Amino acid sequence: MHLLVLGLGYSASRIADAARAAGFAITAVRSRAAPGVLTLDSAELPDAIASASHILSSVPPAPDGSDPVLAAHGSRLAAAPAKWIGYLSSTGVYGDVGGAWVDEGAPRQGRRAGRNLADEQWEALHPGSRVFRLPGIYGPGRSAIDRLRAGPVARIDLPGHVFSRIHVDDIAGAVLASMAGGPAGIFNIADDLPAPGEAVTAAAARLIGQEPSPLVPLEQANLSPMGRAFYAECRRVANGRMKRQLGYCLKYPDYHAGLAACLEEKM
Repeated sequence: MHLLVLGLGYSASRIADAARAAGFAITAVRSRAAPGVLTLDSAELPDAIASASHILSSVPPAPDGSDPVLAAHGSRLAAAPAKWIGYLSSTGVYGDVGGAWVDEGAPRQGRRAGRNLADEQWEALHPGSRVFRLPGIYGPGRSAIDRLRAGPVARIDLPGHVFSRIHVDDIAGAVLASMAGGPAGIFNIADDLPAPGEAVTAAAARLIGQEPSPLVPLEQANLSPMGRAFYAECRRVANGRMKRQLGYCLKYPDYHAGLAACLEEKM
């Protein structure tokens, strides 16, 4: 079993570690060249694509909307003998649905056209394609606890606004379950409890002995344009297909369990 990982970011690194522990040989492709490190331009990469039994890409679309992996190696990946090809996408492809539940059959109507297109292209790329749509990702070193320890975090008062999230170890667990025999297709990888961001921040504060900060209206919060854009979308992400077809049972079914694990691992 040989896993080729294209893009070794936060989630893909955790997946690679889990795959290595499960007996996979790992070849990783990074964005920056270094001795002994493969990049998308490496002469050795076509051979790695041809020899891998499993291939995973976590590389997001470029600023111009194109997918760097598909632009460089799309035809090779489409013809690859790999039995399993995975792509880490985003639940952002669903766009704003006013807080409704979305499953994998919902249309791609996200505000980022490049992300929508990449999601579609990877689904159609190969008979073994799996597209994993991920909501807000958190875990050790990248959680509400870490943000609070770094400084004050605004708790936004926006009634009715919720979003879904997933602990990074559940991403790794679900992807490994897919590698073990799950079908091709699209899968939402999300926990069971969509919730307001302010509730997650409050729970994290209590875990580390802080008093949750007061709620502030969105208009009074000093957010970046990206931060404000986050609050323009509201949805609950359904994870039933992940459970039924991958047979995966969440390690952290809600943010309470996930944050507690982050705190323990950090210590």
